[in-house]
Amino acid sequence: MSTERCAIRGLYAITPDIADTHRLQSLVQLAIDGGLTLLQYRAKTLPLPLRQAQAQALTAQCASQNVTFIVNDDAALAQACGAAGVHLGRDDDPLESLEPVGGKRSLLVGVSCYDSLPRAERAEASGADYVAFGSMFPSSTKPDAVQPPLSLLGEAKRRLRVPVVAIGGITLSRMDQLRNAGVDAVAVITALFDAPDIKKAAQQFNAYFEETP
Repeated sequence: MSTERCAIRGLYAITPDIADTHRLQSLVQLAIDGGLTLLQYRAKTLPLPLRQAQAQALTAQCASQNVTFIVNDDAALAQACGAAGVHLGRDDDPLESLEPVGGKRSLLVGVSCYDSLPRAERAEASGADYVAFGSMFPSSTKPDAVQPPLSLLGEAKRRLRVPVVAIGGITLSRMDQLRNAGVDAVAVITALFDAPDIKKAAQQFNAYFEETP
C-alpha cells in the first residue's frame, strides 16, 4: 500500500468531457485556485489522441501546483503521461495486473467498489490506495448506477484502513450527511464544474474537511 504518497482527503474533482483543452485547463485552474489538491481526468467520449494531449497538459498543470493527478480507467495512459495514479472500475484491468517498478508499484491506485464492501476489502488486500463507493445519490453522469445506503460508508470506515471516497450526485447540500458518515473525500463533477463560481465551490467543499465531523 502507498497512502503515504498522497493524502486522499477533501474535494476530489473529476473532469467533465470537454474537447477544448484550453477551456478544460481554465476550469481546472479555478478549482485549484479554490484549494483543489486531487484531480481525476475522466473522458469517456473523446478520441484517444485528444485524451493523450489533455492528460499530458493536465499532468504538467497539476505537477506545477502540487495537485495529485489521477487518470480514470487507463493505466497505460496514466503511466505514459506521468500521472500520479489511476482509478480502476469493474471493467478495467485488475489491480494485480499493474506492473511494479523496481519491486514497488509506481502508480497510486483507486478502485470503484459501487455498493460492495467485499470488493473494497479485496481491493485493499490487493494493495489499493483508496476505494470509492457510489453513486451515493442520483447522478446525471451515471443515471443507472447502483445507489448504496449511506450506512455503507460508515461500515467501510470501520473495516478498512485505506481512505474512503464517496462519489455520485454529491452537492454541497449533501455534505453534512457524508461527513457524518466519515468519508475521507468526495468525488465531484457537476456541482463543481457547473457551479457559477468554481473557485468558491471548491473552497466550500474543502471547508467540510477542515474540521472533524
